[in-house]
Amino acid sequence: MSWNVYVLLLLAPPLISCTPLLLPLDCSDIYHHDNSTPSGVYTIYPIGSTSAVQVFCDMDSLGGRWTVFQRRMDGTVNFYRGWDHYKVGFGSAAGEYWLGLEALFHLTLRKKYELLVDMEDFSGNKVFARYSSFAIDPESYGYTLHVSGFTDGGAGDSLSFHNGQKFTTFDKDQDHYPGNCAKVDLGAFWHNNCHRTNPNGVYRWGADDTIEWAAVIWYHWKGKNYSLKTISMKIRPVQ
Repeated sequence: MSWNVYVLLLLAPPLISCTPLLLPLDCSDIYHHDNSTPSGVYTIYPIGSTSAVQVFCDMDSLGGRWTVFQRRMDGTVNFYRGWDHYKVGFGSAAGEYWLGLEALFHLTLRKKYELLVDMEDFSGNKVFARYSSFAIDPESYGYTLHVSGFTDGGAGDSLSFHNGQKFTTFDKDQDHYPGNCAKVDLGAFWHNNCHRTNPNGVYRWGADDTIEWAAVIWYHWKGKNYSLKTISMKIRPVQ
């Protein structure tokens, strides 16, 4: 055997085994690559190969394939943060986190998405709200929210009130309230005047009227003085 042939044979196995590098845009891409993938933390690339970010993929709820961009579950992460934090994201995909407005914008720019909001109270009751269309504008437009097509899973519709609103943090006021909703209600969000849901509000434990509206609230389910145990907001491509 010649030396050249020997070298080619040595190289053949790794050449044959090479497969294209998967750079999933979202959890739906991960699911379609392997539909037996369980729920858990995975890496996605919302803005290309240099934009790797970890997210929690919900592969179980209503058929799975959901990319979670917001999750509260135990109060271990401080969500009272400024614009720069909400733009780039914070927390841990294994626990509480916010994906980031910039990544979320790029996701909704590339595909048409629906939204699922899952929530649970401190008695173990679980409900959801589903919206057939979800997108946000770029930062130059204040990351304006576009959400529609409500389906009730027991939670009621507390998000449509926020449709068409820009994102407000305590250091960037873009709401319709004379003051700053993020300061008043201790949570950044697409505030109107001010909110019917405050998923990024201060984490508290159930019924508490110490400061009205300033908690993890979904008004049409539990009212203005009940802080939820868990809430998660997640998107998947519309088929």
